Amino acid sequence: SNPGRCVWARRVMRRARRAFRILLSTNGVVCMFEPKWRDALTDNLVRALVCVKDEEDCARFIEDLMTIRELKDLSQRLEVARLLREGVTYAEIAAKTGASSATIGRVNRCLSYGADGYRRVLELLEEPHD
Repeated sequence: SNPGRCVWARRVMRRARRAFRILLSTNGVVCMFEPKWRDALTDNLVRALVCVKDEEDCARFIEDLMTIRELKDLSQRLEVARLLREGVTYAEIAAKTGASSATIGRVNRCLSYGADGYRRVLELLEEPHD
């Protein structure tokens, strides 16, 4: 057995375990995704977002939580993601949304290499609702 190869394999496995550590949330759901920004405060915010029951409560929470600029920026990114998934060009997206090429590029990188959040949410939005 090659000692150098064993050291390399141990490093790879250590990184993989760190990257895909299984976490248990407070409600006992197994989560394979561990964002770098996760801490007690952000966990509380995620739980708050998940527990909102309807659009009116969500709108009220967002109004209290964010500035109008933050809300507009997040809304713009979601629209950019939707348009990118539809194959719209950067120039058309910039014209339709007012987003900069840097914002469009960042959203595109998230769609290609990110945590899959945009795709999941956009698919949920496409589903028919009662």
